[in-house]
Amino acid sequence: MKILVAITGATGALYAQRLLDNLDPQLHEVHLVLSNYAHQVIGVELPDGLRLREGVCQHSLKSMNAPFASGSNPPDAMVIIPCTMGTLGRIAHGYSEDVLLRAADVCLKEKRKLILVPRETPLSLIHVKNFELLLLAGATILPANPSYYAGPASIIDVVDSVVSRVLDHLGIPNQLAPRWQEELE
Repeated sequence: MKILVAITGATGALYAQRLLDNLDPQLHEVHLVLSNYAHQVIGVELPDGLRLREGVCQHSLKSMNAPFASGSNPPDAMVIIPCTMGTLGRIAHGYSEDVLLRAADVCLKEKRKLILVPRETPLSLIHVKNFELLLLAGATILPANPSYYAGPASIIDVVDSVVSRVLDHLGIPNQLAPRWQEELE
């Protein structure tokens, strides 16, 4: 599977790091693109920087020569994690001024999986209307809302409860987070 991971400037760079940690470039073709402000957020939130596994192919935001910038070579799936409301809004309204936005547009028009992981609260009506437009267009909105029923012991456990759901929606088996179980009597 060809998977494009995009990181924007929303807080939550650890979500992106954990997703990248759990995508094996030996099993999948993994591409990465960062928005302009993602670099600053990563610098603040990941003091050691973004760690990339060998085989992850990183692309410049301004390069429209990336293979996934055309409907003739779309990714099988794209995950924008975390996703700013600005990025989400631009995608919802068809703006494609860089390769990140163009790739999202390609996923929608080619009916490929587009997963957006917004990290924002509270939501305005504009945000909700943009969610609606994207859902109608075929995107999956998977907010960074962690679960707590398994009693997470660390921040990684909390983050992994969201990343596990992203992997589930990509169809990639994982054991990152406990699954809901029937009550024991």
